[in-house]
Amino acid sequence: ARPLFPLQIDPPEHAKYRRVIDPTLGPHEIHPLDHEVRTLVNDLIDRFVDRDSVDAHAEFTVPLPCTVFLQLCRLPLEDLDQFLIWKDNIVRPGTWDPEEDARIRRATGAEMYAYFDAALDAGAESPGTDLLSRFFTAEVDGRRMSKEEMLDICYLFILGGLDTVTSTLDCSLAYLAAHPEHRDALVADLSLVPAAVEGLLRFHTPVMQIIRAVKEPVEVHGVQMQHGDTVMLMLGAADTDPDEFGQSASAFDLHRDVNRHLAFGGGPHRCLGSHLARFELKIALEEWHRRIPEYSVPAGVELVYSPAIREIAEFPLEFRAAVPAASA
Repeated sequence: ARPLFPLQIDPPEHAKYRRVIDPTLGPHEIHPLDHEVRTLVNDLIDRFVDRDSVDAHAEFTVPLPCTVFLQLCRLPLEDLDQFLIWKDNIVRPGTWDPEEDARIRRATGAEMYAYFDAALDAGAESPGTDLLSRFFTAEVDGRRMSKEEMLDICYLFILGGLDTVTSTLDCSLAYLAAHPEHRDALVADLSLVPAAVEGLLRFHTPVMQIIRAVKEPVEVHGVQMQHGDTVMLMLGAADTDPDEFGQSASAFDLHRDVNRHLAFGGGPHRCLGSHLARFELKIALEEWHRRIPEYSVPAGVELVYSPAIREIAEFPLEFRAAVPAASA
């Protein structure tokens, strides 16, 4: 019923909301969370490290970004399961019936708005330093944001913050499991993890396509498009374009000098959460490879990737955990 703030707001109004939200998700705000997020990653690994096998999607890649989001917003951690249901209902309701999918999304959206309506009321009574509390003091074009605008941003945060990090971690661990030479390189030198994050974002772009509307008449490759026409842009294809990435565009390279990928989009609408996503991915891959140096997909298992936003709903891994230094 309402646009996704600020994703579906065009310039110059769009920039006003970006100026409010960008600082709350910038490196200055995110990096102090390093210890807290590392602790969370290791707590998750502790739950399965003694088993020698894990469903990495259910037990690691899903709960990690969702729990980080709840902590950033000072929301109850016991609401995690409800948030997971909501984000799946919106992103992939899965009935394959367009009308039923739309009904599920509308009903879920109403539940989410009601939840955040109450959360914002509670936050207004006792504001802190969390993400939601910052909305109360932020100004857009010289005025405080309305509650409706705050609710719209909360809704978008769910869609953007809970699914794409999961997808990227799924794709990253699956690729490294299938290519132990790259996995072993990371285990031997964890300083390569930031390069691996960028390389895997490019090579396994989690959001493969986006939809945009044409602003003014234009012809592309002989196709004439008019104002208002809908265009699907294939980010996954752009991220493997040899004109940009050379002859090795279709290969994963830990030592690529230039990696100007579009996994976070580009231009004025570039992903607001890119700093947080990189931060989570870096810590997750560092701690995973420190604790679990050897892992693979069991023989005979074929991983199935979801369309659009690529994740692996059933992701079994067999692994050998590292021997703790104290008992080595």
